Amino acid sequence: MKIVYIITRADAVGGASIHVRDLAREMLRRGHEVMVLVGGRGPVTEQLSAADVPFESVRWLRRQPNPLWDILALAELIRTLRRVKPDLVSTHTAKAGTLGRLACRLLGIPVLYTPHGWPAGDRMPPPSRAIFGFVERLMARWSAAIICVCEFEKRLALDKAIAGPEKLLVIHNGVHDVDQDRRARPDCRPVRICSVARFEPPKDHRTLLQALALIRDMPWELDLAGDGPGELEVRRLAGALDLSGRVRFHGYLPDPSLLLAECQLFALSSRSEALPRSILEAMRAGLPVVATDVGGVSEAVAGGVTGMLAQAGNPQALAAVLRHLLESTQLLKAMGVAARASYERSFRFQTVADRMEAVYATVQSRAALLR
Repeated sequence: MKIVYIITRADAVGGASIHVRDLAREMLRRGHEVMVLVGGRGPVTEQLSAADVPFESVRWLRRQPNPLWDILALAELIRTLRRVKPDLVSTHTAKAGTLGRLACRLLGIPVLYTPHGWPAGDRMPPPSRAIFGFVERLMARWSAAIICVCEFEKRLALDKAIAGPEKLLVIHNGVHDVDQDRRARPDCRPVRICSVARFEPPKDHRTLLQALALIRDMPWELDLAGDGPGELEVRRLAGALDLSGRVRFHGYLPDPSLLLAECQLFALSSRSEALPRSILEAMRAGLPVVATDVGGVSEAVAGGVTGMLAQAGNPQALAAVLRHLLESTQLLKAMGVAARASYERSFRFQTVADRMEAVYATVQSRAALLR
């Protein structure tokens, strides 16, 4: 089978681009022909190259809406897809999903879409939300299937009447396992708290730092992995809250597993999510997880079992949860064991790849019957 993946951004590595990289590499290993089309060049194309995944840069495919750029990107995609002649196309994120599905519609190629967080949800202000909702409903008609990475995404699509249940499939995110030496020890002291997230909305480092400032009387250290345009602001906030001596900034880490293994607790403060890869990586390491209760987070983090959830944007609520866990080494250890067991049961990458390959085969078979 010849599969083309399309994703928008090459300039910033995130959960969606890693998902595409890993799926493309796995499908190559399974004997399929694969190509990734990605907007521009940058860290994402460097990772694709390092993984020996064939890719082509689409010059005008960019995240920001721009009628001229979007028309040029659509023309590029049509030319490339006409030349490559894929059996099916898998599009990821909103801009690539829109232009990729339109190109496939014009060329008669079956196409899948994975939103990785609906733009019609709470990530956008109401006017933009309405526009994106209209676009998503239109494009859904041309999708062979829409892959939601969590049940929350599916429910939102149904609530917004984006697509019917027959087109919406849920395949949870998954991550590759690590060796035993990359497993954490949550019972060690002092507690190192780790957060892996870009310094960019919808991530909410401000609430996390404000929460930690409320429990400055407790022994903890914070490790922040990630980069992005908001990093300087977060550094300044850490200084203003007199936390600089307890917060370490590690920058972007292509593989955060070693850092996670050295920590005792994972924290993710966010205003909006689908199903964050970072949480699954923490559970894989055997770390208890504290996170804001948004999107599909509760589908991975079982409150009181594998971690604890707090209201988004509420430093007091997050501080209370963190204090509760920091007070009990035994609780941290028990939740870490449960988190690892949950990862093994539900979030291994192999399971994701098997289910995706089955969807590809079904879509290809249906397309063949219609020819």
